[in-house]
Amino acid sequence: MARIANAYAYYLSTYGNNRPSRYDSHKRSDLRRIYNHMVKTNKEAPLYKLTNEDEAARYAIDIKENAKVIQNVVASLSDSYGGFEDSFRKKVAVSSDESTVDVKYVGDGNEESFLDTFNVEVKRLSSPQINVGNYLKNDALSFIPGAYSFDLNTNSASYEFQFNVNPGETNLDILKKLANLVNHSTLSINASIRKGNANTGGEGTSALALTSIQTGLDEGESFLFDIAPGASADSIKAMDLLGIHQITHASENSLFYLNGEEHTSLSNTFTINNTFELTLKSATPEENPAQISFKTSTDAVADNIMSLVNAFNGILGIASSSSANATGENNKLLTEISGLSRVRQESLAEIGLMVADNGSITLDKDVLAEAITPERSAETFNTLSRFKSAIGAKADNVAINPMNYVNKKVVAYKNPGKTWAAPYFSSVYSGMLLDIKL
Repeated sequence: MARIANAYAYYLSTYGNNRPSRYDSHKRSDLRRIYNHMVKTNKEAPLYKLTNEDEAARYAIDIKENAKVIQNVVASLSDSYGGFEDSFRKKVAVSSDESTVDVKYVGDGNEESFLDTFNVEVKRLSSPQINVGNYLKNDALSFIPGAYSFDLNTNSASYEFQFNVNPGETNLDILKKLANLVNHSTLSINASIRKGNANTGGEGTSALALTSIQTGLDEGESFLFDIAPGASADSIKAMDLLGIHQITHASENSLFYLNGEEHTSLSNTFTINNTFELTLKSATPEENPAQISFKTSTDAVADNIMSLVNAFNGILGIASSSSANATGENNKLLTEISGLSRVRQESLAEIGLMVADNGSITLDKDVLAEAITPERSAETFNTLSRFKSAIGAKADNVAINPMNYVNKKVVAYKNPGKTWAAPYFSSVYSGMLLDIKL
């Protein structure tokens, strides 16, 4: 169990903060197809031992996550855009000031023309709630040893936290204990220790700070979380010492203007008419709003191709690193992934995708611009479509059983023709479904 816990700890620390996309949602039929694929794959999987389980687990997770990136890119280039040429001509939105407003096109190509351009003026970002406690001397002990408790209430639930103060501990020990207690809970609240300075509690002091992951307040809400001491007199005194029940910075909604019309949002990331996904980064300069528009056709095609190229190079990099440290089995993944580009090296070069000796790809926009002229576009997009399909098919197979590419020792093969359905038998990492932290 400890090794499995380490694997999930690696996943959460490395990929847990990745934002899910709409392509991470699936219909019931999609999930059934994936499950059946897992069952079929693992029916014939041999019994094996891993030479380095920790490294193997990390490698398997890296493979799955990078394969998922490819799957999402392929899905985004296969939306409701009729033929293969249209998929690579998918619109790409651009912001005139990406330092204040970032934009991503999430539509399906059927939007009305009046949505092609608009202005965004950002007045205020949405912000989390922050409770910063009292600054206490690090090396002293201000609490009487004993048992304490406090309640942490959100707008949807209430939680009780209990902690002990032991003889010999210091205030800093208690603050670290409480921070770990909150961070290891299922609450969307980050706990941290703030060091004192001349403007706060002074040198040699620290305070516990609690910050909500969520931002913004719905109508009728006055807080994102509220802290109250337990009913005992000792818990009340302890809370007065800690001071974390006082709101230091209240949560606020973002405030912005779309073409001069005022709007607010709970989050700094939101969609406009299911067409644009905006991410507010900072207030825009006075009377200088960011303009949202679409890139030219050539730039849009180049961006869509680069999303596929970057995803391909990403999993190729994982395969190369495993080859260098012998985590991968006989360079199997590296051979298979690099082979996808090498066998198409000549045809890809003709449209601006330059394949290096290691199989990685770079884009020559000048060559691409010539390749998508009307007289050559059909052949160009046909080449891109075949390459996209090949990458997508390989990503599907890799994601189902990443352990196929991990260095291992085979102990025994199953009896041919007398296998049974055991989708997780070959490894707890095969077919891992926990891909997104919701």
